Amino acid sequence: MNFCKSFLMLATSLAALSFAAKAPTHHSLRAEAMGNAHVAVVDDKEAIYFNYAGLSQIDRLGNYKLRPEQGYYPRNIGDMRLNLGGAGPFETYFSTYNVAKDLQKIYNDANNTAKLLGLSSSKVLMDSLAAHPELIHKINNYDHKSLTMKIKMDAEMAFHGFGGAIWVDGNISPHLDGGLIIPYLAVDTFYVDGVAQAGVAYGFTDNLSVGVGVKAAKRHKVEMMTLDIMNYATLQDTLEDRYHDATDHILDFSSISMGMDLGVLYQLTREVRLGMSLRDVYFKDLAGDKITPNLSAGFNYSPRFFNKNTAYGRKFNFACDYADAFGKGNNYKPLSHVNFGLEVEQNILAWPGYNNALRALALRVSGGFKGGYPTAGIAVEALRFFTLEIATWAEELGYYTGQDEERVYMAELSIGF
Repeated sequence: MNFCKSFLMLATSLAALSFAAKAPTHHSLRAEAMGNAHVAVVDDKEAIYFNYAGLSQIDRLGNYKLRPEQGYYPRNIGDMRLNLGGAGPFETYFSTYNVAKDLQKIYNDANNTAKLLGLSSSKVLMDSLAAHPELIHKINNYDHKSLTMKIKMDAEMAFHGFGGAIWVDGNISPHLDGGLIIPYLAVDTFYVDGVAQAGVAYGFTDNLSVGVGVKAAKRHKVEMMTLDIMNYATLQDTLEDRYHDATDHILDFSSISMGMDLGVLYQLTREVRLGMSLRDVYFKDLAGDKITPNLSAGFNYSPRFFNKNTAYGRKFNFACDYADAFGKGNNYKPLSHVNFGLEVEQNILAWPGYNNALRALALRVSGGFKGGYPTAGIAVEALRFFTLEIATWAEELGYYTGQDEERVYMAELSIGF
């Protein structure tokens, strides 16, 4: 316990080095599906992102010879994977299709009238909106419709005691806005994060392990852009300028920020693990932003009765985290930092002559709550080479939990061993 106290004091001291914006975020679909409560689960490659100390569990959980107390747990021998995923608020996409049809009709009517009268389309449109307030009311019904899209690409490798990854996370959030007179499309969030990271773990005993990792991150942001009937002709030039700005600085190594992660994992009982991590301690600004470190702590309960280490292996985890303790989101409400979830993974087709370490077909279902919003996910793995995962969670757009939910649906295809 003295070690845990020392870790907490070190974490608090390092956290004081930088405080403000959100760090680059890797979206692990396994973790997101179970409420992002993962700091004490970390029994596979996800240890790279949540708690490097978990690398000490790879090829030890489920290994009767090296760690007999956890021999009942399904065994994981390590991972080498390439992942590609994308996400978006599909509910909003469907409703926005109707928005686009309504707006298109308004503009087409204005253009047709302008051609008949020999006037400019913009003048006719503004005159029509001034003469027909009901059109303005219709437009304002679609005020600030967000269309957030995400993309992720990962290359990962994790074995006992060591893990590393190179990953990219991109986010763009265009929205439709009613405007004062003329509606417009705006992009006020557009960034791409690139991160390379690696770390090691060391087990002092079978029950206590620590991990440390380093990372290099680069962030590119685009300033707000708007598009309406008055300036759409210049959009191509604007996009070209943004493209050249991004490519001209892609090899600007002076803008890369270095950081570190720390983690500790303690097997309290045969079935309960405790974890704590301090992540994203950056030593300089990232694209002009001071980064808020992420201090998280939690536990994982994995009952022996529900787990099975045979050819038809089964994994059951229930986890709860107090996540991102220094984060200022969700109006400082403490309960908004509590994440919890559970997962069940079952090997439904065995590989003849091998146990769960080499499985022919496996299924995982998960659920939980992240920041007060429900999460869920499903994953199918074939021949331990192909994995398809789908997860949904929500992100808060408002000033407090429950004000403005943005539901995210992400799918990911993974290949590797």
